[in-house]
Amino acid sequence: MSATSTAPKAGAGAPAPTAALRPSLKVPISLSVLSLVALVFFGLLGPGKTAEMKISDPGDAVEVPALMIPGQVGGMVLAILLFAMAAYAIYLWTRGERSPKWLPIVFAVVFVFALLVWIVAGARQPSISLAGLVAGSVTLAVPLVFGSLSGVLCERVGVVNIAIEGQLLGGAFTAALVATVTGSPYVGLIAAAAAGAAVSMVLAVFSIKYLVNQIIVGVVLNVLVSGLTGFLFGTVMVPNKAQFNTPGRLDILPIPFLSDIPIIGPILFEQSIAGYLMYVAVAVVWFGLFKTRWGLRVRAVGEHPQAADTLGINVNATRFWNVTLGGAIAGIGGAVFTLVTIDSFTKEISGGRGFIALAALIFGRWNPIGAFLASLLFGFAYNLQSILGIIGTPVPSQFMAMLPYLVTIFAVAGLVGRSRPPAASGIPYVKG
Repeated sequence: MSATSTAPKAGAGAPAPTAALRPSLKVPISLSVLSLVALVFFGLLGPGKTAEMKISDPGDAVEVPALMIPGQVGGMVLAILLFAMAAYAIYLWTRGERSPKWLPIVFAVVFVFALLVWIVAGARQPSISLAGLVAGSVTLAVPLVFGSLSGVLCERVGVVNIAIEGQLLGGAFTAALVATVTGSPYVGLIAAAAAGAAVSMVLAVFSIKYLVNQIIVGVVLNVLVSGLTGFLFGTVMVPNKAQFNTPGRLDILPIPFLSDIPIIGPILFEQSIAGYLMYVAVAVVWFGLFKTRWGLRVRAVGEHPQAADTLGINVNATRFWNVTLGGAIAGIGGAVFTLVTIDSFTKEISGGRGFIALAALIFGRWNPIGAFLASLLFGFAYNLQSILGIIGTPVPSQFMAMLPYLVTIFAVAGLVGRSRPPAASGIPYVKG
């Protein structure tokens, strides 16, 4: 029998390729539902007052006029724009194509802006500074960025880092204590990195050497560090605040002229040393992971440790040092709480942000730049909660307190779609 006679003919009962490979409807459905929500609440039921969006602050080198956006009309226009993006996602789905990565990002930005217009226009003081909102969001996102970078370094090498919360908390406590004793916040920053690395070493030893379940070790470390810092805070810092809990603050180091640029200036050029280190850390970790031999080895260990071992890579040593490095980075993030945000340590000062950083890691698809952008989104949610309370928004305060966590759940469940962690993440490696 000839080969041609046995080959299936096109159209003879074979499913169409596009039908078999049609992408998920998650993104088109999510965008459509949110567009409908925007149309109803931001447009049809939108407030009649005008929202004032200040782009620059008085005294900036370049002063830009404020945006005056009518609440209801602006909501309708933005809702129509959202519907257009949702329709584009549906159109691509009907053609068997996935939505481009930029589409959910742009949609989220427009939706958040429409939400902001709706809330500000309905507030007692319908005016908000976009410059202050964005700059404050970046400041609040700094610990999240360091925490998510710690998770990237650990999971890329095959170790699940649930202990980010403990690393942040340990770094915050150590930074406050050492900075107070030495009189130097910069020494406190270095000590915070050492404390985060110490917490990570415990995680590495138990999960890599003794093969204890990585998630269990991480949870136990979070509880241990929380209890230890809480005990030392109550017995050492509270009775002797002047001697052990007055660390001072890291100086803000504005770059002349550049720091006066509206919106961009305070974000990029008016930061403490920790803020500048954040940008450097994101760039260095991304470059190291994807552009160097070290990064290739790290990713090989996280994806296929047996193959990496065959090529002569010491799998467990690579994991150990990566986890330690990740802990040091998270410790620096913890120092931001006590050396930048406020100038003292309080019990549970991290407030669960280690878990938000873990969500940012997943939302960012285990990529340093993606984790950075996701952390900025969650930092924006934290800052928005505070600012909207000041301007007198009619939204209940309980909802505003839930906002960062609602954003986290929606971002991870609704916008990430299918994302795959490193294949060997969470799996211990036994040589042989």
